[in-house]
Amino acid sequence: MGIVIKKYGGTSVGSPERIKKVAQQIIKAKEKEPEIVVVVSAMGDTTDDLIELAHEITQLPDEREMDMLLSTGEQISCALLSLALISMGCPAVSLTAQQVEILTTDTYTKAKIQKVSTKRILKELKANKVVVVAGFQGITEDQNITTLGRGGSDTTAVALAAALEADICEIFTDVDGVYTADPRIVKDARKLELIAYEEMLELASAGAKVLQSRSVEMAKKFGVKIHVRSSFNNLPGTIVCEEVADMEDILVSGVTSNLDEAKITVLDVSDKPGMAARIFTELSEKNINVDMIVQSASENATNDISFTVTKSDLLRAVQIMNVLIKEIGARGIISDDNVAKVSIVGVGMRSHCGIASKMFSVLASKGINIDMISTSEIKISCIIKRNYAEEAVRALHDAFDLAKKDNRSEFRV
Repeated sequence: MGIVIKKYGGTSVGSPERIKKVAQQIIKAKEKEPEIVVVVSAMGDTTDDLIELAHEITQLPDEREMDMLLSTGEQISCALLSLALISMGCPAVSLTAQQVEILTTDTYTKAKIQKVSTKRILKELKANKVVVVAGFQGITEDQNITTLGRGGSDTTAVALAAALEADICEIFTDVDGVYTADPRIVKDARKLELIAYEEMLELASAGAKVLQSRSVEMAKKFGVKIHVRSSFNNLPGTIVCEEVADMEDILVSGVTSNLDEAKITVLDVSDKPGMAARIFTELSEKNINVDMIVQSASENATNDISFTVTKSDLLRAVQIMNVLIKEIGARGIISDDNVAKVSIVGVGMRSHCGIASKMFSVLASKGINIDMISTSEIKISCIIKRNYAEEAVRALHDAFDLAKKDNRSEFRV
């Protein structure tokens, strides 16, 4: 067997006892998989604790310094895991992104990987060591530390798998695979054996916490096979791979909600070319990602333009818009962080009709109003009030029979 990448999330390495158990798993795996590269997240709630600590200093911390701070969490966990392996008689070495040479853009807090050097890792593997790499972090050409955004350790693992041409990238987490919905919300949610890259990408971008969306995008680009599985048992998990023919027979593969959403509406924007471009160029230049966009019908030569951002970007986005509306002559802005995004995803949507109407009817039957709608070939998303999110997920899961393994649609065309 060739190189295997194993990534362990924060829950999996959340305590010294769990780190020791992970070390034992790795040593056992090494009997069949001699070349192992491990990527680790920060322990438990370390990242949240560091963010809270920074906000006790300032409400708008400098992003470069935040990356310097947040990257320490992964360095701690990778060193502790290496110590555990060595204490159990297994040669190991911990490496930071700088030592590996994981080069990124200089977009702090949301950096993108540009290049990964394999030289140091291959050298350590040749010496029969388990290589433990700090996830989530990178380094710029100017030697500044960057981070890859929430869930960035997944992206580190996939990037290493691609660069090293690994046989598989195993993502160990606190769940044993990808489910049709969050099992904490839907009791009869079903674990999927296989899921296509495109479906997993849409689910991740829609709020599923199993994998970071950018890691799935990278896996699809480089053909990296991902195995999502639990670090607490040996059961097979979910394989994320290329789409196969049978997948199109399934109408909907999963339903998810994202509570990390905030909505901003810019009021009475002049109805003339270039206004929307001004708004979204300004946000883009400040590295604020916009998800859904809706523009109202023109009335009195003005429009209302609504869009969503992550909650963490809301304050900065509002500040930017408050400056911009004076320049473009808009009436004002309204912000709302009491919203959620609910989405259904499935590659079968390409070849079936009636899906959107069924989704909207289900939400209407529960008295759930829809604020915004966004669609792609294989996803439909709705912005609703936050307090209806769980009810919406359960209702849609039931309506599309996702608890059944064979839930082929009556909408075939």
